Amino acid sequence: MNHDAYEAVIGLEVHTHLLTKSKLFCGCSTEFGRAPNENVCPVCMGMPGVLPVLNQHAVELAVRTGIAAHCDISPRSIFDRKSYFYPDLPKNYQISQYETPVCKGGYIEIAEGGEPKRIRLVRIHIEEDAGKNIHETGASLVDFNRSCVPLIEIVSEPDLRSAAEAGAYLRELRAILRYIEASDGRMEEGSFRCDVNVSVRRRGASELGTKSEIKNLNSFRFVEKAIEYEVSRQIEVLEAGGKVAQETHLWDPVREETRPMRSKEFANDYRYFPEPDLPPLVVPAAMVEQVRRTMPELPAARRKRYAAEFALSDYEAQVLTADRDTSDYFESMIPNLKNRKSAANWVMTEVLRAANEAGKSLANSVPPATETGALLKMVEDQKISLNAAKTAFAAMVKSGKSADATISELGLSQVSDESAIAAACEKVIAAEPAKVAEYRAGRDKLFGFFVGQVMKAMGGKANPKVINEILRRKLSA
Repeated sequence: MNHDAYEAVIGLEVHTHLLTKSKLFCGCSTEFGRAPNENVCPVCMGMPGVLPVLNQHAVELAVRTGIAAHCDISPRSIFDRKSYFYPDLPKNYQISQYETPVCKGGYIEIAEGGEPKRIRLVRIHIEEDAGKNIHETGASLVDFNRSCVPLIEIVSEPDLRSAAEAGAYLRELRAILRYIEASDGRMEEGSFRCDVNVSVRRRGASELGTKSEIKNLNSFRFVEKAIEYEVSRQIEVLEAGGKVAQETHLWDPVREETRPMRSKEFANDYRYFPEPDLPPLVVPAAMVEQVRRTMPELPAARRKRYAAEFALSDYEAQVLTADRDTSDYFESMIPNLKNRKSAANWVMTEVLRAANEAGKSLANSVPPATETGALLKMVEDQKISLNAAKTAFAAMVKSGKSADATISELGLSQVSDESAIAAACEKVIAAEPAKVAEYRAGRDKLFGFFVGQVMKAMGGKANPKVINEILRRKLSA
């Protein structure tokens, strides 16, 4: 089977919950993890005679996302009814947007493979989420807590050509959403999930192949594996002389394969028509401008700034800006530090390791950034060694005490007194005449032995730089 003769054509539809306290058309809480059917009312349960009232904050967050994604913000858009029948949709229709979304066009830029590439967007529209089906042995249950939670759906053009590009696109999109505080992007809670449209065609062909849609993927790894599997499956079908059916598939993470669920719907199957209970959505230019003025620096801009101002590598900048909390922590650490690259490395190793081990956010797992910065300033000023800083940081994580207090309590201050270090060097040299002779005869590698002996004699607290300078001077005398 010649995979190289084909290319994949991939488009993504991302559904992400908006960070509102109440639902899209009622006042019920959006809090995750409440008891089943606790966050419900007649509106989100679809009772007869109820009327929706639009959540203004949801609109503002949708506009915020559109600005971040370089979209055109529609001054006037319309809500539509999307009709389908399923137990978790009590009204038997979903309030969504179709032909006139709030955001049109735009793009997300990725850098997979080193070259920047713009993935165009079709639209970003607002809609309500459905409930959640829970299938138990002998019974199927429905939890309506998620029903009517505000969503935006971000629909890309079929510009992606590989699983790796799809993964890069999703990571960048989620980072943007979290930076602008439009969504928490918690995939494990279902607040950021993805439908993948995949087709293949002969390389050089312009006509699109028949696509399959893989529904409700909630991890980057599942998206990438599902695309790789589906591309191979479709190529096998075509190579065998068959035709790819337009179907909706589910991803089986245990067997690592896609399985057909139903034939793929077309837009007219949903019988879209304007929602009669909601007037057109008018977004004033003044509102768009107000949202634009409050936009934070986005991940891509931060990466470029980190490379230009701090001489960080692409990888370092990528790691530091993947999450806004991490990036903000780094920036709060560095005002008094000269070596920004060393500070970046500290965040990528010590800080993120401590947070990962705790399984909590940075704010709840590591010392304040100013205290970590103070610790690294002591290293720069040669008041403590790097190893002492690591010991102190681990203690600070557990105790919550300041850098100064921790260094004092643990007795980690570094000795830089030249007379004390010189005395220790003289004792070591006097005790090892044979090794001194070998060193002076050209065995340079013994220098490390002498440094270690002096450090041992001073309880590991001597300034290594001062030790090196004095030892070299005395051994060459």
